[in-house]
Amino acid sequence: MQEPDLVHCNIGPLLPLLEKKEITDEEMENTLLACRIDPKSGKPSIETLFHVYLLGLGGIEFVAHTHPQTVNQILCSPMARDFAEHRLCPDQIVYCGVASAFVPYTDPGLPLARAIREQTESFVNRYRNTPQTILLENHGLITLGRTAQAVLAATLMMEKSARIFVGAASLGGPKFLADENAQRIARRPDEEYRRRWARL
Repeated sequence: MQEPDLVHCNIGPLLPLLEKKEITDEEMENTLLACRIDPKSGKPSIETLFHVYLLGLGGIEFVAHTHPQTVNQILCSPMARDFAEHRLCPDQIVYCGVASAFVPYTDPGLPLARAIREQTESFVNRYRNTPQTILLENHGLITLGRTAQAVLAATLMMEKSARIFVGAASLGGPKFLADENAQRIARRPDEEYRRRWARL
């Protein structure tokens, strides 16, 4: 993706769409076109809605949505939820959190934005913090954070973790860290120092 591929948007008209009970494809199309700051730019993605929602969360300045090959191998398998809810190694916890929010497959656009909001709120209620990573079943990965470095690091770490997961699955199944160990790593002062040093 290059600079000309990016579309700068005014988010004002987009947030109210999340509260609408129904919206036609035509209304969605018109709203996306109307939110462009430069009317000559391309049409914003249908997934702009969930970016707008996530950027409204406290402390979130950057959101990246990608479709890494190995991550999607897992998300298109029966083991997707296990990959989201458990961790394999300390670095995955440092860069991606103690778990990922998991969103069952949902039609892109407004339904997906609502599903992401629902699962993010559920995650916050359970873990008392915003997820660093969100996994979309049969779709892809979302990473979010305070800095561009944080979302890039989380994206790369999730792809690395996915390769480890797939390899472990071929050797009899992944052996996850116990939840208490994952929570301990997340709270360790030395790991917090690593996050600050890496500007995460």
